[in-house]
Amino acid sequence: MLTNKKLMDKFLFLYLPLTMMLSFTVFPIYWTINTAFKAEGDIMKRPLEYLPLAPTVENFVTAWTNIGFATYFKNSLIVGISTVIVVIVLSTLSGYALSRYNFKGKKSFLLMLLCTQFIPRAMMIIPLFIIFKNLGLISNPLSLIITYTAIEIPFTTILMTGFISNVPKELEEAAQIDGCSKLQSIRYVVLPLLLPGIVATAVFTFIYTWNEFLIALMLTNQQSMFTLPVGLSSMLGEFNVNYGALAAGSVIALIPAVLLFAYAQKHLVNGMGGAVKG
Repeated sequence: MLTNKKLMDKFLFLYLPLTMMLSFTVFPIYWTINTAFKAEGDIMKRPLEYLPLAPTVENFVTAWTNIGFATYFKNSLIVGISTVIVVIVLSTLSGYALSRYNFKGKKSFLLMLLCTQFIPRAMMIIPLFIIFKNLGLISNPLSLIITYTAIEIPFTTILMTGFISNVPKELEEAAQIDGCSKLQSIRYVVLPLLLPGIVATAVFTFIYTWNEFLIALMLTNQQSMFTLPVGLSSMLGEFNVNYGALAAGSVIALIPAVLLFAYAQKHLVNGMGGAVKG
């Protein structure tokens, strides 16, 4: 009897809530994929088809070639990779300084970095637009790279500071005793141990830049410079929406993020663990 009660409690308070949460999370993704492979005439068909009876890739061809998703994909890739490289370099250097050196105002500086995360992104839209308009960088990938780097640096610096703090100083000191310079000890000792943290930082930065919409919408007014989220929004017409192509575009935008998480999940967990411990 006691065993049955435990099983019932486990079902009600563990498996059932997890199943409901998973359903709410996965079903919209499943329905988007389902719609992407349906012919245009089958999308609004009643009764609803929960599996495409005649799967087609026509929507993907339309989205990639006719609508311009190849260009949107390239723009997002350029902005994302460039931002990741800059953020990784700067946050690693600043995280090392905050982890290894004590200086006046260090705690206040860390608190200031943390407080920047509470600033609503929408507050920055008008100042950013005015600045980049005066610089002639509207509809230029550089404006997005600069903005995303400035937004991500505080958070990634805090992450890298925590992770670097878990690398024992004695390892660097031993390398320097063996003849390594300061930079060599960082390159050959610290950086290899920081790989999980670097991967975690890179993944979070790339996913943010890949999915960000509001700033990209305001700083790009030419269709040839749209990123994927802006490109998706441009497909929502006032009187007509191509749901099949829209769903296909959403799937295209989803694939890199899924592949990135699948490849980096081990490093991601280790990296976040190191940051939390720090």
